[in-house]
Amino acid sequence: MLFRKKGWLRKEFDQKLLAQLNELKARWNNQKSLVEKSFDPSEEFMCEAKMAEAKYFFLFKEAKARHISMKIKG
Repeated sequence: MLFRKKGWLRKEFDQKLLAQLNELKARWNNQKSLVEKSFDPSEEFMCEAKMAEAKYFFLFKEAKARHISMKIKG
């Protein structure tokens, strides 16, 4: 009975990981576009953009290591 939960928990946390990955990708793309459009971005804003990129790629590598893929419905 204890081992049956493992698959269910993995699916739940995989879904949470994908949700966070999508959120961080949107945030990173938003900040990247703002930096590109900005005339003179501040150091703090540049650091936030780099941190968003690092967080996204960290979760991307985690998803790749766990063999998680986004299935496109259509």
